[in-house]
Amino acid sequence: MQSRRRFIIQSTQAAAALTMIPDLIQAQGVTGIPSEEIGYTQTPLVYTYASLEPSIDAMTMEIHYTKHAAAYTKNMTDALTAEKVDASKKSIAELMSEISKYSTKMRNNAGGHYNHEFFWKSLRAPRAFNMPPDNLMKAFKESFGSFDVFQTQFTDAAKSRFGSGWAWLVGENGKLKVGSTPNQDNPLMDLSDLKGLPLLGLDVWEHAYYLKYQNRRADYISSFWSIVNWDQVAARFINC
Repeated sequence: MQSRRRFIIQSTQAAAALTMIPDLIQAQGVTGIPSEEIGYTQTPLVYTYASLEPSIDAMTMEIHYTKHAAAYTKNMTDALTAEKVDASKKSIAELMSEISKYSTKMRNNAGGHYNHEFFWKSLRAPRAFNMPPDNLMKAFKESFGSFDVFQTQFTDAAKSRFGSGWAWLVGENGKLKVGSTPNQDNPLMDLSDLKGLPLLGLDVWEHAYYLKYQNRRADYISSFWSIVNWDQVAARFINC
């Protein structure tokens, strides 16, 4: 009887703990999702607007998510309807792979929607010493010589992207490389010069950082390293 009572108590405690997990994730600003599905709708953030401070301020996050990213999603939805794309039969990754068939509106807004959904999942609350797990560190060493060399190359790609765009870490056949794309293009697009499976992306449009950093893009890039969700990046790497 005591064993049965102990089992019931432990089961109840475990169930209660499970119900607390979303609240803990929200409070800590951690995504921690082992894999991801990006669809055609804007999904809720798993952290608060203030969770990424001081790297990204709350007002920038709120405007970025509720105005800029929401507009891409809406305009993409309009383009899907106008161009008769059945979203139930075509994944957004498949759409990216044949984006040259569609209008500029589709390219810009479907790209913007995908990129932002991807970006939000790549972030977590700041950590003072934020380093990738062992499998990624090994891949960085094999592909770049060291993690520091990767960071330098990624930073240079982000800093040197003229105008608006994105810096990317991509994987292809188990190897890593970095590059950038203009506007809302991404490495999944058939017309992109940079190709591969996106593992990490950094938004270098001014709306992503201007309220806090003004013209200091380099400072924004430097602060980005403390909020990268390396667990999410590592989960993506498994698929390349």
